[in-house]
Amino acid sequence: MKKKLSAIGNSLGIVIEKPILELLDIDRETELEMTTDGQRLIIEPVRQRRRRVLASAKKVMDAHDETFRKLAK
Repeated sequence: MKKKLSAIGNSLGIVIEKPILELLDIDRETELEMTTDGQRLIIEPVRQRRRRVLASAKKVMDAHDETFRKLAK
């Protein structure tokens, strides 16, 4: 899908169509993270990053449970 930027006051914005918003479970209250890799603009809901971090932390905790318990003593 190709898009053009739209004027919004003194800034530019992009309109995201309803089917995409529904697919990603995004609404006007969803906080979005914008990053770039130097060639692309990456926009993602903040909650997705949080889920990935929590899943990674759980993996580490599960894999090293005994070590963490020993360290806690």
